[in-house]
Amino acid sequence: MIAALRWLGCVLIAAFALQLFFILRIAAMAVIDPQSTTFQRSEAWQLATQGRSNGEREWRQQWVPYSRISDSLKRAVIASEDSEFIYHQGVEWEAIERARQRNAKAEEIAARRAAQMRARGKEPRPAPLRGGSTITQQLAKNLLLSSERTMLRKGQELVLATALETFLSKERILEIYLNNVEWGEGIFGAEAAAQHYFKKPAARLGVNEAARLAVMLPSPKFFERRQGSGYLASRTATIAARMPAAELP
Repeated sequence: MIAALRWLGCVLIAAFALQLFFILRIAAMAVIDPQSTTFQRSEAWQLATQGRSNGEREWRQQWVPYSRISDSLKRAVIASEDSEFIYHQGVEWEAIERARQRNAKAEEIAARRAAQMRARGKEPRPAPLRGGSTITQQLAKNLLLSSERTMLRKGQELVLATALETFLSKERILEIYLNNVEWGEGIFGAEAAAQHYFKKPAARLGVNEAARLAVMLPSPKFFERRQGSGYLASRTATIAARMPAAELP
């Protein structure tokens, strides 16, 4: 019994220490630009150990301050990823519930299609699941957490999203997000993306260019290889039309 209590105490102390570490790192980001994220380090390791599908392209990332990122890109990302960004406190519970309901329906449909495809001797495709994460939640996950999908990791994401909103301004959250989000294999941040896709700095991105980058965010590697996609073009037009209503911090 005593041994079990000691073990439980050690687990609680370790959990508290981990949370304190996360909180201190987030607080420091109010004045210190993060040099890398957990997601980026994971990607770098995979590229180093599994090889590059895009040849020998170098890792591209260059931090630029908020003022040197086009307002068009800020509006496009908010319009595409999180239209209520300036209003919520890091988590949109209604969006999470809507995503849960959509995903449950998508999995049900996918299960029926999978049975039909197996009957025809074909390999079934996974269900196209959607997330209900805010920009703040995405940043929390990419900065400090793994990519695994478990209830424990999701709970940690919600805690860190709240911490980000507590210690950082909305402008700072968006600045860090835009400088670290993935836009293709080895391409991270707005400046690298603008240079790679449009041969210009992030400060000079136009409306359609910004909208196109924003549309790529859910599946950047997929769209990097499919720049002529009809869906990409039509979705770009939709986001461009929504951008005037997107409010900036």
